[in-house]
Amino acid sequence: MTRALLARFYTLAGILAVAGAVEITGGITGVAMAGANDDVLDIASPLEISGLDPAKSGYLFSRMQAAETLFTVNRESQIVPMLATGSQASEDGLRWEISLRDDVTFHDGTPMTAEIVAADLNRAFERPGVLRQAPITGISASGNDIVITLSEPFAMLPAFLAHYSTIILAPGSFDDAGEVQAIIGTGAYRVDAVVPPLRIELSAFDKWWNGRAQIEKVSYLAVSRGETRAMMAQSGDADLVLSLLPVAVTQLKGNPDVNVTVATVPRTRLLKLNLAQPFFDETVERQALSLAINRKAIAGVVMRNTDLAASQMFPPEIRDWYDANMPVLDFDPQKARELLADAGWVAGSDGILEKDGKRFDVTVRTYASWPDLPLIATALQSQLRDVGIGLEISVGSYTEIPAGHADGTLEAALVTRSFSMVPDPLATVMEDYGPGGADWGAMNWHNAEAEDLIADLRKTTDGDARAQMQKKLADILQAELPTIPLVWSELAMASSARLENVRIDPYEQNYYLADLRWAQ
Repeated sequence: MTRALLARFYTLAGILAVAGAVEITGGITGVAMAGANDDVLDIASPLEISGLDPAKSGYLFSRMQAAETLFTVNRESQIVPMLATGSQASEDGLRWEISLRDDVTFHDGTPMTAEIVAADLNRAFERPGVLRQAPITGISASGNDIVITLSEPFAMLPAFLAHYSTIILAPGSFDDAGEVQAIIGTGAYRVDAVVPPLRIELSAFDKWWNGRAQIEKVSYLAVSRGETRAMMAQSGDADLVLSLLPVAVTQLKGNPDVNVTVATVPRTRLLKLNLAQPFFDETVERQALSLAINRKAIAGVVMRNTDLAASQMFPPEIRDWYDANMPVLDFDPQKARELLADAGWVAGSDGILEKDGKRFDVTVRTYASWPDLPLIATALQSQLRDVGIGLEISVGSYTEIPAGHADGTLEAALVTRSFSMVPDPLATVMEDYGPGGADWGAMNWHNAEAEDLIADLRKTTDGDARAQMQKKLADILQAELPTIPLVWSELAMASSARLENVRIDPYEQNYYLADLRWAQ
């Protein structure tokens, strides 16, 4: 069977396995990879193309280096200019001037100008997306600079301008109504074809401002099932396979034709708690719950790596937030029992704790789109039962988490939370732990010191001052546990042994395709 036919087989197998039964229209070739040509770089990832609007699928075009933002994250996890060359904030922090590169050309030959960039940013600001969270009062062009005015100082502006929803596109990308009809970017690769929700075809762009990519053709295929992606890596029918399951990592490491790269990423599995519930309204109860959890056992069995046991909210890769000297979240079930007893909880006839006529019986909501979450929930159910806490698991749609937060019916939820969607963790922290909490963060938690720290961090640009405030805020989260960290996350990638210069970006901003080359 040819490589292209195998790719089609794997793709259809994955689709049918997920959908059960589907009607295929337009022919099988509509979802095939270009893999018949060994010079084509074939990529398989679980991420589907939900449309051309940057707010929906900009992350794919950004990672594939088809479209670019003003700022990005470098290999040291620092925010640095990309299409910009630098930025300068006024003394009061209310006006930012961002200088642009003057040698940038869009894929259709149009020169990038400040007017085009300002129009793109205004369009992003007017639509739902992270830019709406910034206190922006105006975006305009001034010579070869972009001028952004604010209603209050906002230190994270460069990080927000690194978000995929702010990719810069040529005027020819839009129709008369301002809707995206084509991805015409400035990146190393030009988009030749998009077949939502599964396929993108790209080719190297001769006039990329940073040189020319060494691999001429790239074909991207969305493959939802992890088992299918692993098969494609094992057989050589994909050259780069993203988001491998832990079991696949073990299997593929024995294949001499495949290289496996693994990196810890800024993402944490955590328990979201409703602090208005009598089970969690006291800090001591949340501390007891944390002490009852054997994180190393969960990380070893489910994640296949005990080093992923979350000793604190932020993994070591988030250098400005992780604190190596912070007291860790221990496993001590006996201490958990003592704290619960001190809080007035007494074991009933069946061993489940009771207080004021209320059984410590909690429903935790989770979802299967992250396959490890139901497994972690099952482990938690057993561990918490050992200290007298009953846990009922409800696996449904991820939408049930924000819905339960909104209507107050949520008792607890097991979720995964990324700190890298905007490549400054404060963007997630201020949403999740600021006043009122958030769908995926704190619920009915109020801490005046934490709110003041978040407000100050939004405005402060001094690195040393920010580091001190970040440490204080992390200490508060560790002590009060409005959410309880369980395990950190890894991103695993398989690459053909034919590929050189493969690397993982922990912040998941870039696949670094332009750095890749075929081994000689």
